[in-house]
Formats: sequence, structure tokens, C-alpha cells
Amino acid sequence: MEFFAPASWAEALETKAARPDAVPIAGGTDVMVELNFDLRRPSALLDLGRISELKEWDVVGGTVHLGAAVPYARIIRDLADRLPALAMAARTVGSPQIRNRATVGGNLGTASPAGDAHPALLATGAVVEAESFRGLRQIPIGGFFTGVKSCALAPDELIRAVLIPTAAGPQQFAKVGSRNAMVIAVCSFALALDLDRRTVGTGIGSAGPTPLAARGAERFLAGALDWGTLSVPVSAARRFGELVADAANPIDDVRGTAAYRRHALAVLATRALRWIRTAADQDREPVPA
Repeated sequence: MEFFAPASWAEALETKAARPDAVPIAGGTDVMVELNFDLRRPSALLDLGRISELKEWDVVGGTVHLGAAVPYARIIRDLADRLPALAMAARTVGSPQIRNRATVGGNLGTASPAGDAHPALLATGAVVEAESFRGLRQIPIGGFFTGVKSCALAPDELIRAVLIPTAAGPQQFAKVGSRNAMVIAVCSFALALDLDRRTVGTGIGSAGPTPLAARGAERFLAGALDWGTLSVPVSAARRFGELVADAANPIDDVRGTAAYRRHALAVLATRALRWIRTAADQDREPVPA
């Protein structure tokens, strides 16, 4: 196995163009596990850990430009106010040691249906910025995942950044696992409300061959929600949960059955609505004199 450690982004693109078989590695929390268990034996590794620009983030025109190698721990610390759903998802990733290493770029590159960042990225309408020697292109998150652990990246492309709109309303994320921490999701769900456009975004994880959005549920909730109070009738909340579950395409596996995943998604969706309403009510409570 060959090992490449470029010192600059230009060098990384040059190496990837010459060796499209080289597997990128940032935090290594997915790739190294596969290597250690002899599940994968690539011909070459491309270490991106020395490229400082991938570890930075910036806000440009209301959009967070998140470098592909920004670790989850920094998202929790620095971006919880701007990207609340992604920060909530980041808190559920592995252990503190893993969160200090693992990255959204790596999560996207792995393209696992159970990736913790994916539902939040779908709910918020993120865009993946990919680059090669041929140029830079932006891939809407809805078209990024193409199959089980496969994505729209070309063989010579690397993920440079993820462009995520700053929150324009309340957001939530929750997942179900076989234990409380350090667990692969049985299923997960993210919800993002845009109060300016009065639109709803959703993201579903670990309940289909790819992460996906519940478009029918989004349209239904946008019409049923009282955008002033963020309240919704109990029957409408229940229907929203049903539509989220209907959008999933889960399978039976060692972590759970398809029926359980659908049930759990319906529960998570209705709970997300309740949490948003509860937070809105608390914000409206008068401050004691």
C-alpha cells in the first residue's frame, strides 16, 4: 500500500488526478476501522491531515462554508447557534475522542446510509463542494448519495467543503440506537424550519439504501403548521410522523426490523415537532421582574 501526504490542496488534487484509486483519509475514523479489521485493502491512501484550509470554516452571505476536515468537536463548540441540527447530530457521534477526529467530509465520503451528519445536511439543503484538476463543482445534497456507500464524486474528485445555510428557524435532530452512546443509528431524523420562507426540511438516516428526505411530509407540515406559534394540531402531528415513516425504505438487519424503523421514525418526527413547540413557548415566557 502506498501512502501520500500532500502539504497543500493543489498537491492533493494533483495526487488524486494521478492516483484516482487513492482513498482519502482525514480523521480516519471509518477508513482505519476497515483497515484494522481487514475489511478493505486499498492500493493507496491519500492523507489530507496536513492541509490547514480544510480544517477551517467561514460564513459568507448567510451560508457556512465548512471545511471538509473540520472535526465534529469544533462544530459543537463553534457552530451550534448557526447549525443547530448538525451540532445536535455531532453530539451523538462516537466518543469525545472520535468527535475530535471525525469530520463531515469523511462522513460524506463514506456515504453510509447511517451517517450521523447526513439527515441534518438534507434537512438544511446543504451543498457539497467537490474539486478536481478539472475544476470546482457544487453538488446539492439531495443528489449526492447514489447508493449504499456510493456517492456522486468522480474518481479524481475530493470534497473541499460543505456549504450549509445558517439556521433561519428552529431545528432538531434525534436518533435511535441499541444503546445510548457510541452506536450506529437504527434510524435517525432531522427537522429544519425556515421561518422566512415558511418551508420545512427533513432528513432520514439508516432507513433506506441512501439517506433521504420526506418531501411529502415537508409539504404537509408547511401547510398544517401555525407559523406564528409553531404549533400544529395533534392529528396533524401524527399525520406528519406517518408521512415521514412512509418515505423511508428500510430493511431488516441486525440492528432492527424495517417495521421498527418506520415506527421509530414516526415517533422521532412527532417528538421533533413537540420539542420545537416547547422551545418556542419557553422563549415567549415573560422574564420575571
